[in-house]
Amino acid sequence: MASVSMRGMRRIMVYGVSGAGKSTLAKRIGERLGVPYHPIDDLTWEPGWVEVPDEIQRARVTAICDDDAWVIDAGYGRWVDVPMARVDLIVGLDFPRWVSLGRLLRRSVIRIVTREPICNGNYESIRKTLFDSDSILRWHFRKFKHNQRRMRAWHADPGKPPVVLLTSPAAVERWLSGVGKVSA
Repeated sequence: MASVSMRGMRRIMVYGVSGAGKSTLAKRIGERLGVPYHPIDDLTWEPGWVEVPDEIQRARVTAICDDDAWVIDAGYGRWVDVPMARVDLIVGLDFPRWVSLGRLLRRSVIRIVTREPICNGNYESIRKTLFDSDSILRWHFRKFKHNQRRMRAWHADPGKPPVVLLTSPAAVERWLSGVGKVSA
């Protein structure tokens, strides 16, 4: 993992596959830097698991990315160009599949059992998590290699914004320990 200075980094996108820990890390980065964190699932799902139309998602993400400081926890293909045009740093969670899949399953089971509300008051369920055509588990399997290739390509492209690829939870903690408050 190459070292990237956090000086001046005020627009950050955390990227990876479902279950990798994007939201948790993005929130922690925002807290450490004093930068607003925006959970993307809240912008893309309405109550009752109604997906927000693409053009509205794009408008919402554009409004966030027009600000001078933000941390987001995803970059959906249909509008990833919006944050990419302004991002200062991409943090890629490039974990082995077993790590992100294990985290995803554990998190989903806990949310199902505890009825923890997520993204605009929605709830995970066995049906929604495992069996729906757009289930998060199926999404994980459909997008794992694609997301992995994308973040590795960004990392290898000197024309792209800086990319930090973190390959394990321990690497995340080591990297995060160097992320401190930025003075205003």
